[in-house]
Order: sequence, then C-alpha cells, then structure tokens
Amino acid sequence: MKIGIIGAGNIGGNLTRRLTILGHEVSVANSRGPQTLTALAEETGATPVTVGEAARGAEVVVVTVPLKNVPDLPSGLFDGAAEGFVVIDTGNYYPQQRDGRIAAIEEGLPESRWTEQHVGHPVVKAFNGTYAEDLLERPRPQGAPDRLALPVAGDDEAAKRVVRALIDELGFDSVDAGGLDESWRQQPDTPVYGLREGVDAVVKALAEASPERPASFRAQA
Repeated sequence: MKIGIIGAGNIGGNLTRRLTILGHEVSVANSRGPQTLTALAEETGATPVTVGEAARGAEVVVVTVPLKNVPDLPSGLFDGAAEGFVVIDTGNYYPQQRDGRIAAIEEGLPESRWTEQHVGHPVVKAFNGTYAEDLLERPRPQGAPDRLALPVAGDDEAAKRVVRALIDELGFDSVDAGGLDESWRQQPDTPVYGLREGVDAVVKALAEASPERPASFRAQA
C-alpha cells in the first residue's frame, strides 16, 4: 500500500522502518521539513515530504504528532489521498507533560474524537499505547503464544479492517475496542495502555477501564 506518515518521532519513525521492510511505499513528514528526514529516508527507503504532501495518493495516513499540534496541521491535508483512504490516530493527551489544557477533552470528549474533528475525516485509534521499541522487537507470527495484541477503536468497520490487517502484517494481534466514542478505554493510564499481553488480557483490560480521567492525565487547576 501507499502509506503517509505525519510525524517522525518514536512511533512514526519505527512504523516507517517496519512498513518499508514489509514492502509498503511510505512517505514521511514532520513539522521541521523533509530536509531533516534524510537519515531516516536513507535508512528505510521512505520518501521525505512536507506535511501537506504526506497524504498524496495514500491509502493509509498515520497521524502521529503531539496532540497540541493537531490544530496546526494544514487545511486540505487529505486533498489528493486515495479514494477510501484510512486515517490512523496514534495520539494521546498529556496535559501536564506536554499539551496544556484542551477544554473539550477535559470535559469528557475522547481524545481521538477531538482529533477527528480537527482533521475533518474519520479516524481509527491505534498504536497509542504501544511501546515504540515493540514495533521493532516484538513482532511474532500468527498463533505465537507471546504475540502481543493492540486495541483498535473506530466507527468505520471497513477502515478498522484495514488497520487490523496492517497490525497483523506488522506481527501483532488486534482487538476491536468499539467505536470512537469508546476509545477512552485505551487512553493514558487505563488498564490497556502500555499493556504487553495477548488478546484475552487486552479484552479484559478494555472492559475494566473507567471513564473518569485520572488526575495525572488532567490539566492542573
């Protein structure tokens, strides 16, 4: 597939590494410009582009930027994307550590619903609680007893199938975590966030999540 990755941090960089190895055509962008991505491009064969070019022709677009920077993404971001393209949101709200106060999220809007509203296209929440190094070090074949499972939330069932198939190709199982309004179940400090376990444990952790945002992931008064 043709995949655009917006954000070249830990998750974006390692997804670029894995997806190019798997044979996908990857374009990667960051806020500082393609000239800063030369080393990653030389390592992986990915094409460094501007943020505005990242989705061009893409069947999958991964948005993996700090949440506070989502409103700064250019308008028309997905102009020229492939028909039926899928957007993956890997983001998390870290109000005390990085993002500052985002009122709508503080009032209960799921993080990925907020991102969806800003980018103007349905999103699928995935990889947000995944350790970046696991993308490189923990892939396992189907049926392996130590294969990790990742939760996937979104409203578009076809889009979720695309994302779950990609996760399988990357060497992980996945669990349907429901619609995007249920994606709070995989936000920071929930039982599934950062969980390195298989399908059964992920299903259990999702069920045990509380909708009340913990104090450590709320903006300070």
